[in-house]
Order: sequence, then C-alpha cells, then structure tokens
Amino acid sequence: MPGITLPQRLADRIRRNDNPQPAEEPTQSDRPQAQENAQLEEAALIERARRDSAAFGELYERYVERIYAYIYRRVGNTQDAEDLTARTFYRALDRLETYEDRGLPFAAWLFRIAHNLVANWHRDHGRRRFIPIDKLFWRDSGGRSPEALVEEEERHDELWAAIERLPEDRQALLVHKFGSRLSNLEIGNLMNKSETAVKSLYFRTLAALRKDLEIQGWNGDGEGEKHE
Repeated sequence: MPGITLPQRLADRIRRNDNPQPAEEPTQSDRPQAQENAQLEEAALIERARRDSAAFGELYERYVERIYAYIYRRVGNTQDAEDLTARTFYRALDRLETYEDRGLPFAAWLFRIAHNLVANWHRDHGRRRFIPIDKLFWRDSGGRSPEALVEEEERHDELWAAIERLPEDRQALLVHKFGSRLSNLEIGNLMNKSETAVKSLYFRTLAALRKDLEIQGWNGDGEGEKHE
C-alpha cells in the first residue's frame, strides 16, 4: 500500500495488554469549566447566526476543515468533497432555526447533515458505503530508512487485513475515530448509539483486533512470527 500508513496510536493501543472498561457518561458537573465556557460562547454565536449571516460565517470557519476532511475520506475525491461540504453548510444555514441544543454539540449536528448527504451520494452513485480503510491515512516517512519503512508497511498490511475482517460497524468506528478524529459523542450521533455504547464498542473492537493479530503472531514490533 504505497503512501499509506496507520496512525501509530491505534497500533499502540492494540499492543496494550490492558483492557479498560468503558467509563460512565460524564455529567454536566464533571465537565471542565473551559468546556462549559466554550459551549456557552458557541450557543451565543449560534443565536447571533440566526439573525446575522456574518455570525454563521464564524461557525463556517470554525468547522469547515473538519467537515471537509470527514467528507473527503468518505467519497475519495476533491470535487465531490468540496461540493458536499458546501451543501452541508447551505443546509445547516437553511435549517439553523430548527437546531436545538439537546446535549449534543453543534458540531455533531453538522456531522449528521454531512453524514446524510454522503449516504445519499453513495446511494445515488451506487458506491460502497465506506471508502476502503487503507485510504484514510498518509505516510510520513520521518527520515526513516527504506528497510524500516518496508518492515513498518509489512506490519501495517497485517493490521489492515485484521481491520478489514471486522464487522462493518466496527470498521466505521475506526474510520470515525482515527480517520475523522471525531469524539465519542459525535460518533454516537452518527451511528445512532449512546456515548457509552460507542466507548464499549471501541474497547471490544480493540480487543477483537488484538486477539486476531495475536493469532497471526503479530506484536506490532516486527518481532512476531506468523503461525503456519
């Protein structure tokens, strides 16, 4: 897979022997004060945007890069990604009066709009629902030797193969978490699951990957032996 690599933090998490349990959903009082202030500031910005298009421009600048990156990873080409990103924000502006803060951040509402537009795009074009997961991440050689890069790619090939053996919902979770860098809350909104359910699915997914790779003799360090 030339030019493609998996984020090291996913490989690191798979290598861990610990199996943390899903945490309880955070309560309002558990959230840091800075987060509370940011939510209040954004709520005020949304109210202004309902009356002033310039304020909506601030929301656009705040989220356009994340929305574009999410869509691009799902459609795989610049032209459609740009078009769907524009349509996402046009639709958000058109429906801003209907937006209600029900415990989900504004970003989650935007991602839901983008998700629906992408789903329609795949349906209309007769495409598979998800771009192959090995197209999500680009290589950063970091000055490493060709030999080290070859060894790393061999390990990543094994990891990709294990990921592709996962059920589609678990592949989607990894796409959202490591490809689009979405929060558990945002992922839950897209997958119609609670934040706790997303955490639980994530831990089960890592455990399943770890078990599969151990059967293959992979330890993530290039020292494992394949079972014949």
